[in-house]
Amino acid sequence: MKYSLSIVLGFVSLTGFAQTSKKLSLSNGKVQLVWESTTAGWRLQKVAAQKGKQWQMFAQASGENTVLYAAEKPSELPQQTFKTITGEEFPGEHYHYQTKQWAESTNPVSLNTAGQATHFFPKEGKQAGKNSLTFRQETETATISTEWSLDPKFPQDIVVKQTLVAKKGGYFSLASPSLATVSEQTLAWATVPGYFQGNTMQPNFVLAYAYGHGIPSLPVVYRERCASTLSPMISTKNGLTLSVIPEPGLARDPWANDKITQIDWNIGLSHMNRKAQLSPTLYFPVLGEPKSALKSGESISYTFRYSLTDGDWFKALNHTVYDIYQFKESLALRQSKQSLTDRIQKMHNYLTDPKTSLWNVEEFEGKKIGAQSYLGGVVGSNKDAMKNSDYGAMWMLATATGDSLLTKNVLPYAENFKLVQQETNNGFFKGAVEGQYYLAKSKKFVEEWGAVVEPIALTYYTLLDIGNMLLFEPEDQELKERLRFGAERLLTWQKPDGSWAVAYDKKTEQEIFKDVQDVRPTFYGMIVAHRILKDPKYLAAARKGADWLIKNAVETGNFLGVCGDARYAPDFATGQSAQAFLDLYDLTKDERYKAAAITSAKLYTTSIYTHPIASHKLKTVNGAQKEDWEISQAGLSFEHGGIFGSATRLGPIQLASHAGMFIRMYGLTKEPIFADMARAAAIGRDAFVDPKTSVASYYWQAMNRGAGPYPHHAWWQVGWLTDYLLAEAELRSGGKVVFPRGFVTPKVGPHQTYGFAPGMVNGEKASLLIDETLVKINNPSVDYILAKAENKVFVVLLNNSAQPSDFQFTAGSQKTVSKKLPPFGLEVVTIENKK
Repeated sequence: MKYSLSIVLGFVSLTGFAQTSKKLSLSNGKVQLVWESTTAGWRLQKVAAQKGKQWQMFAQASGENTVLYAAEKPSELPQQTFKTITGEEFPGEHYHYQTKQWAESTNPVSLNTAGQATHFFPKEGKQAGKNSLTFRQETETATISTEWSLDPKFPQDIVVKQTLVAKKGGYFSLASPSLATVSEQTLAWATVPGYFQGNTMQPNFVLAYAYGHGIPSLPVVYRERCASTLSPMISTKNGLTLSVIPEPGLARDPWANDKITQIDWNIGLSHMNRKAQLSPTLYFPVLGEPKSALKSGESISYTFRYSLTDGDWFKALNHTVYDIYQFKESLALRQSKQSLTDRIQKMHNYLTDPKTSLWNVEEFEGKKIGAQSYLGGVVGSNKDAMKNSDYGAMWMLATATGDSLLTKNVLPYAENFKLVQQETNNGFFKGAVEGQYYLAKSKKFVEEWGAVVEPIALTYYTLLDIGNMLLFEPEDQELKERLRFGAERLLTWQKPDGSWAVAYDKKTEQEIFKDVQDVRPTFYGMIVAHRILKDPKYLAAARKGADWLIKNAVETGNFLGVCGDARYAPDFATGQSAQAFLDLYDLTKDERYKAAAITSAKLYTTSIYTHPIASHKLKTVNGAQKEDWEISQAGLSFEHGGIFGSATRLGPIQLASHAGMFIRMYGLTKEPIFADMARAAAIGRDAFVDPKTSVASYYWQAMNRGAGPYPHHAWWQVGWLTDYLLAEAELRSGGKVVFPRGFVTPKVGPHQTYGFAPGMVNGEKASLLIDETLVKINNPSVDYILAKAENKVFVVLLNNSAQPSDFQFTAGSQKTVSKKLPPFGLEVVTIENKK
């Protein structure tokens, strides 16, 4: 790649800042930047990127600098309130989990109104080296120098280092210069990954800022704690993307040494500059945060880069993730100390022990109903809430193990729980569920956060749960009748445009939460109804709902979550939407649904942490020494991110329901980021697994404290781990190891049910088998799947490591043999004559 720096119409002194030149430029075969000396200072006249054989311009080149100063520490309290589109003050008194986070997200620093802003085009500029320039500016409060250089390794990138020397004491924040600004007319897409994405400006601040439904019209400053990838970016209609990327190590480390530092705020990220012009912007330090306090004569500097990508936001994201934040190298560090197969087997033991799994059987309406204790927040709970999670995993584990502790002691009572949970009286709610949770002391079903009934809850807790049971019990007429109740109710509730309400008030039967749309995969319930009941009207309804969701969510980037206690902050339902579209594509072969599935999955990559770069650095975690990669957030997904999601304080989650879906997406698209993110979430996560039960903690900050208040999560863990392993087996075998997929699980994401029908292994029918005594392997990086045919058992070996794995393999009474598998390799071993 040829690089050049042009100085025309005069000269620039190499020893000082006096100059008579009128233009300075940086250029190579990928980017062109031209500054012009004006009475206002050095302004960028041209910002262009090579696209194909043509140079494409960013129409509004800028180069304007901004420095913020405050003599006193800015207030941490909000100065204003905001209302929803229906006129209520947000978030409302009932949502106390969100109140603190909303307050800190609407204080002057977050809203970018704090401090005094000095905007300038630097007065002094010079050539600093062969491929670099330096600019300098004196302001009333500080001296700012900025070094610009081309990156020889990544020619689309311009590396910038800014240094500020304080002239007087106070609080300072440097903003990355506005390389170029983008008008609404030329905007194609904007995102701060983890917070929002979209293609239109949103005038209602709550919709934009709290839900990411459109681009905020205020120049808000986001925290790195929920920025999944540290790169605000804007794509233009001429096919370019402008990104700003902080140097690795600049942002906070969530566990810097020996305690959680998740909420530290080192850098600010924005899609706008201080003047509310669309221009990806980085702020360092954050005004009022510890590093921003300087005395006269003290200095601070930071480094970042602009990237001018000749493609869309997804291409730009990949550049940040792989080239700058070394995601592939972080994945290569991951090594499991316990195999995923062993975790499933040990959780089987945990789930069959009523004491460890907190299993309860209660009397309700003449039936014995069973569920696990739920000790999280539920309205009206007196530590007596009960819940079941993954019915598909329940029936799969019972079928694959043949364990009577499940088939006799768990499944009948879990089924009764499902039957009494459903409203069967004629009326507005017939077919829906009375609530996700049962309160044993007050003997009633309740919803998570108030007296509401959601159509998507009907999809989850009637249609998905009963549908997954019916895959294993296809002749159960009572379950079929209950499924039809739910299908008819969901069909009745579907609006003429194909959408559904977010929720109805349980008492008045009136629609509520009209300030947001149901941009969630509610239509999936109609897929279940069609597959089980075969009525074409359900498929027509599924398509109508999917078409609406494509237009209102996939094309706009607007999604809604399913957690009522978080007021539906966008969450794992976005990943579930991808699998929903993929399942609809399998039914219809309509290419639009496959395209929507891929786009949704790409959008869901912005719910996966890709920083900090993992390393071997030793850290102290609850008194134990761990290497940094063992507790790394990179590769883990949010429950919900954004302004008031759980990730703001608790970090990401270990329940990686999306892992199998991402492997399927890799098979469809060959985009490496899908496979790499799936594997980074799944393998080498032992620091989060309770050694006594093999149940992983839910939130990252809990480390290895196990299930905690959520014992039912073990079923979801069995479900997603099985889905991931079977997806890997299908991918790596080129489709020679494949098992029928059932329906997705309720709520937490897109993992699917297996084991209800035989699969195929190397051309032979075989049924999923779980037997922890049959196979022994001495390397925890090697997982296995068992499948039983008529007179043999197949052992599908999977190396879940980025390195080759040597191991000893023993099957039954056979002789131990040595084997080796390549990175992420597969081998099928056949054990003959297994009765």
